[in-house]
Order: sequence, then structure tokens, then C-alpha cells
Amino acid sequence: MPETYTVQKLTVDSIETIRLADAAHGIEVSICPSIGNIAYDMRVNGKPILMTPPQLAEWKQKPSQAGIPFLAPWANRLDSDAYWANGKRYLLNPNAEEIRRDPNGLPIHGLLLFASGWQVTRLHGDEQGAEVSSRLEFWKHPDWMAQFPFAHSIEMTHRLYGGILEVRTTIENHSMDSMPLVIGFHPWYQIPETPRDRWKIRLPVRERYVLSPMLIPTGETEPVHLSEPTPLAGRQFDDVFGGVDPSSEFWLEADGRKVSVRFGPEFPIAIVYAPQTRDVVCFEPMTGLTNGFNLAHEGRFKNLQSIPSGVTWAESFWIRPSGF
Repeated sequence: MPETYTVQKLTVDSIETIRLADAAHGIEVSICPSIGNIAYDMRVNGKPILMTPPQLAEWKQKPSQAGIPFLAPWANRLDSDAYWANGKRYLLNPNAEEIRRDPNGLPIHGLLLFASGWQVTRLHGDEQGAEVSSRLEFWKHPDWMAQFPFAHSIEMTHRLYGGILEVRTTIENHSMDSMPLVIGFHPWYQIPETPRDRWKIRLPVRERYVLSPMLIPTGETEPVHLSEPTPLAGRQFDDVFGGVDPSSEFWLEADGRKVSVRFGPEFPIAIVYAPQTRDVVCFEPMTGLTNGFNLAHEGRFKNLQSIPSGVTWAESFWIRPSGF
């Protein structure tokens, strides 16, 4: 029998959402363009493999992290209210745009976490898959440009096919200068109805970055020595890893059910967050190191990506659930 894929535009709690479905594998993915273009729900045979938000109307009024948030134009922390790019120092202006801060007061997760300006540009479903593409014109927002003066556009495509969700991000640099690139995603994975103490993870990484007490990388690395797989019982993670193997998969597994994640090669950094107080694991694909703008200027991070003027950058990561 041919694969059956569908894409629907729905209204939930008066909010427009897009639902992708893969009937053969029992997978449904829901995306909310007006709340950060977040894929906020992914279910396999009715079981949620992402931490989901409350009712959409409540989430819209009081947004919180859930699903697969997008972090840009910087991912995770900066070490101050300033950053370096192309040899110039830029100051953040807290009066131009509200800046999210971590418990230490450091700027965190950029400006677009719950941005409402995403516009759906394509809905498509056929025997090859179901997909939705949405676009955000960063350069049209003066408050954002006041913080990060690199004119660019972002297109994100969620594509469901063959039991896999692909999340593909494309960025066009309209600026005259090269645009430094430290973006990423913060997916919240779970194995429902199974205690965390039975969860195990696998991390295809070679090195761990040493962190300061403020959770900022120092630029130093150390080898990774983890059992394979690594039980989560009695331990937690809030770590930055390098040397991600793009041919291999991160995974979270329990009782024969597994969520596998593969990063494209332009996501060479992984943050892994697994607090003991919550039943979630985050495998976070990153284009660069936390505080990468400033560490690169100081010579402590050698692999800062950038997008030359007039050039388009693109990369994907993939989520593959099994056993549900």
C-alpha cells in the first residue's frame, strides 16, 4: 500500500495551527506559526514524545518553553549585554526589545523564542510526505535589528515522511556584512508513562566543553567518558558537547520505546539538558558554541560559522521515534 500523508490547517483555541500526519507510522505533528513557529506536539499512536504546552490560548497569553523552540539570533547565553561580530562590538539595548535572562541575569535564547511574525508560505502533502514551510523576515522588525543589525530572512520547513520528522532551517543574509551564526533548537523529549529512572540515553560526541560557574564555556575541552547507553537514574546533564558525529544518532530509550535524533553536519555542537527534577531530555542542535560570538573574538572558539553577504545557509535535524 502507498504511504498516506496529510497536512491540515486547523484552528485550536482560536489560534491557527498546522497538523502533519503520517498514517502508516501513526505520527502526528502540530506546529503553531504565531507562537514562535514551534512544533509544540508530536504524537506516535497517541503518545506524546515532546513535552507539550498547556491549552494554546493560555500558552499564547503566557508563553513557556515546550515542543521544539527555535533559538536565534543567538542560542543559549551571552556573557554580557554585548557581543562581537566582524571585529566590532555591539551593545544590546534592553529598552528596544525585551531580553530574556537566565537566573544570573545573562541574556539567553535570543529574540525569536515566541515570535508571532512567521508566515506560512507552503503547505504540501502527497505520497512522498507532508510538509509546511513558514518564513520570518527579521530585517523588517526595527526592534530586532536594533539588537542584531544583520538583515536576514529565515525559512523553516517541517517535513514528515517515512516515520521521520525533518526540521530544516534556511537563512538568507541580506546584509552587506557577513552574519555570524550561533543558532539552535531546544527540543523537549520524553518517554511517556515510563519513570525517568528507567530512561537511558546515547550521546554521539567526542568532547565536553568546560563551563564556568555561570555556565559559559571557557574554550577548554575534555574527553567524554560515558557508558553506552548511559542510565539517567541518579544523574542529570546540563552540558555542552563538541565533535558531534553527523552519521550517528542521539537517542532516549526506555522499555523498548526510543526517540532517535540526528544532527546535520552544520550542527557540530550539542547541548544536553536532563534535569533530575523533570521527566525530559533535551538534545539541542547548535551551529556554534554558547557565547560563540565573544569566544571567537577572544580566540577561544575557532569554528564560528558565518553567512557571507548575499548567501543562503541551510541545515536540518531529524527525529525518528520507534517502538511506541
